[in-house]
Amino acid sequence: MPADLAVIGLGPLGLPLAQAAVAAGIATVGFKTGPEAGSLSPAELRRMLSGGFRPATNPAELGRVRTAVICAPTPRDADGGLDLSQVETAARALAAHLRPHTTVILESAVHPGTTETFLRPLLEEGSGLRAGRDFHLAYSPSRVDPGNRDFTPATTPKVIGGLTPACTESAAAFYGRLTDKVVRARGLREAETVQLLETNFRHVNIALVNEMAVLCHDLGVDLWDVIRCAETKPFGYQAFRPGPGVGGHAVPQDLTGQGARPLRMVELAQQVNNQMPRYVIQRAATLLNEHGKSARGARVLLLGVTYKADLADQQGTPAQEIAIRLMELGASVSYHDPHIPSWSVLDRPVPRADSLYEAAADADLTILLQQHRTYDLQGLSVKAQLLLDTRGATPTGAAHRL
Repeated sequence: MPADLAVIGLGPLGLPLAQAAVAAGIATVGFKTGPEAGSLSPAELRRMLSGGFRPATNPAELGRVRTAVICAPTPRDADGGLDLSQVETAARALAAHLRPHTTVILESAVHPGTTETFLRPLLEEGSGLRAGRDFHLAYSPSRVDPGNRDFTPATTPKVIGGLTPACTESAAAFYGRLTDKVVRARGLREAETVQLLETNFRHVNIALVNEMAVLCHDLGVDLWDVIRCAETKPFGYQAFRPGPGVGGHAVPQDLTGQGARPLRMVELAQQVNNQMPRYVIQRAATLLNEHGKSARGARVLLLGVTYKADLADQQGTPAQEIAIRLMELGASVSYHDPHIPSWSVLDRPVPRADSLYEAAADADLTILLQQHRTYDLQGLSVKAQLLLDTRGATPTGAAHRL
């Protein structure tokens, strides 16, 4: 049965879009571009299937839709740039079956210019059609915030920039079925650069507050109280909070490799954020020493090894590096996470604690890396011998905060 929409790439960008489309009554097919990790529960998947979602394995089905949205992941490659291989896979699969009047939209995180100089030639060469004349081509930065119940695809404005004004309007007509507000950019590059600005804004501000965390610890200042007071300012300030490192799928982008002027602040922010796992290890070793224990041979329990609270996604989680560095110091590492039934570091399984309180009481040091909703932090702070809270989630005075 023909569908109205094809979502190409069923990872952290594509699945939420497919869910929103199905909820809006749009018949949708989903096509994988690689070994994407889905985050749907069995109940959510059943709802999607009953609502008109259909997983597709035959690329020919991509040619039977009015709109195709490419949501393929673009992870870092070996040189630190964006790996566009899955975008290319998606484009070639779609191009072979692309029909006139189809609207093609890219949502993957890419450098400005990618839609026109990389995606467009693949689609035109593979289909024999011309973008802007035979089919519509647009870019829309993904604004998915996994696990956020306040801002859903329906309540988050969508930015759209097309190759031509007609392309923009065609994409706007599609997204108008999913969201309350559509914002039109001047063109493809402007829409792509919105994604660049939004991603880098997050990383730069996290880096600032991470540096403040180190400074405040050195000065004996309670950073969390500073943030509490600062966020009462109704203008000119947005609260960010420090942590053990920055994970997730949205990677900061410095366009030096694209021949552009380097974004020096973004480069510095990456350096600051990349140092946070080491800082956590430094604080952990110091705490153990202050309590007459050495990191070598210490029993260390890591709580929450996902990159974000209440999700099972481990993309870019700082827990991996923290565990490795603890092991290099000779510590015995175990973990607890209600969303991760098994976990391996350096191809070695890490023991999972079945009873959280018993494990915390037995560990020489417990490190809270992720604040899952199911954690009773008040009770945990009582049971743990020594607790390092990297999220500022425990009651004041109940733990050593980052």
